[in-house]
Amino acid sequence: MKKIFYLFMVLLLPMLSISKDFKGAELRTKTAYVYGRFEAKIKSAHREGMLSSFFTYHEISNLSEWNEIDIEILGRYLDIIQFNTITANQANHVRYQFVDFNPHLDFHVYAFEWTPSYVAWFIDGTEVYRQTGAHIQTLNRAQKIMMNIWIPEYPNWVGSWDPNVLPAFAYYDWVSYYSYTPGSGNYGTGNNFTHVWTDNFDSWDQSRWEKATHTWGGNNSDFIQENVIFKDGLMILCLTNSTNIGYVDLKGPSLLSARITDDKIIANFTEELDLISSETISNYIIPSVTITNVKLRADLKSVELTVSGFDYANTYNLIVMNVKDRAPIPNVMSARAVTIIKSKQLSFPIKINVSGGVSHAFLPDQEWSVNTEYGYLDGQVAHTSSSIQINGTDLDSIYRSERHGLAQYKIRVPNGNYRVILMTCENYFNQADARKFDVVIEKTHKMESIDIFAQVGKNTAYDLVFNNISVTDGILDIHFSALIDRPLINGIIVESISTGLLDEEYFPKSFKVFQNFPNPFNRTTKFRYEVSNRGQIQFNVYDILGNKVESKNFRTVESGLHEFTWEAVSKDDTQLCSGVYLYQFVVNDLAYVRKFVLLN
Repeated sequence: MKKIFYLFMVLLLPMLSISKDFKGAELRTKTAYVYGRFEAKIKSAHREGMLSSFFTYHEISNLSEWNEIDIEILGRYLDIIQFNTITANQANHVRYQFVDFNPHLDFHVYAFEWTPSYVAWFIDGTEVYRQTGAHIQTLNRAQKIMMNIWIPEYPNWVGSWDPNVLPAFAYYDWVSYYSYTPGSGNYGTGNNFTHVWTDNFDSWDQSRWEKATHTWGGNNSDFIQENVIFKDGLMILCLTNSTNIGYVDLKGPSLLSARITDDKIIANFTEELDLISSETISNYIIPSVTITNVKLRADLKSVELTVSGFDYANTYNLIVMNVKDRAPIPNVMSARAVTIIKSKQLSFPIKINVSGGVSHAFLPDQEWSVNTEYGYLDGQVAHTSSSIQINGTDLDSIYRSERHGLAQYKIRVPNGNYRVILMTCENYFNQADARKFDVVIEKTHKMESIDIFAQVGKNTAYDLVFNNISVTDGILDIHFSALIDRPLINGIIVESISTGLLDEEYFPKSFKVFQNFPNPFNRTTKFRYEVSNRGQIQFNVYDILGNKVESKNFRTVESGLHEFTWEAVSKDDTQLCSGVYLYQFVVNDLAYVRKFVLLN
C-alpha cells in the first residue's frame, strides 16, 4: 500500500486501537504464506478519498523487512486499478493499470501470482502486468492475505475526503489460495499452482480469518470488528462514521457539485442513485432556466441535465430534492442547492507546463478537480539544474521540470479530433531499460514500453505525437502506466485538427515505415520504408510548430524495401536549427507521422 509511515508508527501502532472519527475494516488470515496464486472476486467502493484492497503483507518488526503485494482499488477512479510491490524500507513499485470497465459497478476477479522470479497480476483470468526486477527476489517473507477499506491521509494519491459520502461498502464474493508447485500443479501460469482452499464467505470461518482492530499513522480511520460483515454469501467491508457502524445506510444522497458545458449540466452526488427518482425532472429546479431532460449516467452517481435558457453572464443555482439512493430501504435526500460552475473553454493550441508555472506561453500545472479545466491526478514534481542544457529544443525550462508517477492528466475540450503532443525528457537515468511506461489516450493504448533514454539519451527532448485523438465526452483523458520505475511528463500540447492524419495502427498493412537512423542525428539521417504494391508516396518534414521544411514526391515506387538519405537543410541550403521535427509519409490519402531529433 502506498503509505508514508514513521518508524514509530509502524512498530507501535498496528496492534493498538486508536479512536478516530471514521471506522474502517480489515479481514486477514491467521496463516502467513510464501509464494502462490491469490484470487478474490470483488466489487469495490466508489468514493473519493478512500480505497478497497486485496493484498498480502508480512507483519514486520522493522522497515528493512517490508514485504507486501497489493491490489488497491481507489474510489476516485472509474477505470484504474493500482498494483504495487513494496520491498525493504518501503520501496514502492507502483503501476496504475488502465481497465475498460468501472470496477465499482460489478464484481470482477482479481489475482496475483507470487513466485521467486516474478509477480504477475490478473483481471478476470487475463494477465495484465508483470514485475521481474531484482526487487522481486527480496519478496521472500511469509505474508498474510488481507482485505481492507480505509481513508488514507494523502489526497494527492486518493483524492479529497468528504465525510458526507459515508457510508461506503466493498463486497467480496470469495477468496482462493493456490500454492506454488512448479512442475506439479494444475492451475495458473504454466500449471505451476495447486488449489489449497477457497472461502465462499457463507459465514465467518474463525479458524482461517480474524477481524483487525488497529490503525496507523496516515490512516484517518481505525478498524473495528463490527465493520466486517458476512451476509448473503458475501463478506462486506464497511467504512462508516463512529455512530452508524456496520452494514447500515441511514443517510440519503447529497448533491456535491454541478457544472455546465454548452447546454448540459453534470450534477455529482455522494452515492449511487435510484433510477426513477434521479430521472424525475420535477426533482430539479434552476430558477429562470428550463430543464428539458434528465438522465442518470453510467457511474450511477452523476446526472446529466439538458437545459435551455441558460445565460452564461448570470449565476445560477441548481436545487435538487426527493432523489433516493439504492439502499435496501431507500433513503430520500433533503433539498440541497449548489452554484453551477461554468466551463471556460481553453484557447488552442493548449500548452501546459506540467509540474511548472507560466512559461513560454504555457499554462501552469494544477491538480484536476470539478473546478478546473485541466490537471493531473497523483504524481510528484522533480526539477533538474537550471544550468543543464536540454538538447533538441529551445524550451529548456519546460523540459527541466517533470511530474513523475502520475496516473492521469485530464483536459476539458469540445468534442472533436485533436493532435496530442506529450513532451518528455529523461533527466535522471543514465542508461536504457531504467524507465519504461505505457500511454493510454481516450481508452486506447497509444504507446507501450516507452524508454526515453533508449530513444534519445539523457537531457534530450523527446516528444510523443498522437494524431486523430477523438474526444466524445468533453474530457481528454491521458493515462500513464509504469513498466519500470515511474512514468513522467514534462509538458502537453493539444491542437485541434481536421487533417485526417492517422496513427500507425490505422495505416495500411501494405506500407511499413521504419524509424530513421541515426536518431538524434547531425545534418543527415536515413529513412527506410517498405511497400507491397507499386504506387506514389509523398514525404514531408515539419518543425514542431507545423511549418513544412521539406517535401519530396516519390511518384512511382516499386514494391519492396526502399532507403534514402535526407539532409537537414532549408531551401536556401542553410543548416536547419536543432530541434524536434516530424516526418510524414503520405500514401492513399493517409498520413503516417513520426518524430525525430536534429542535433547540430
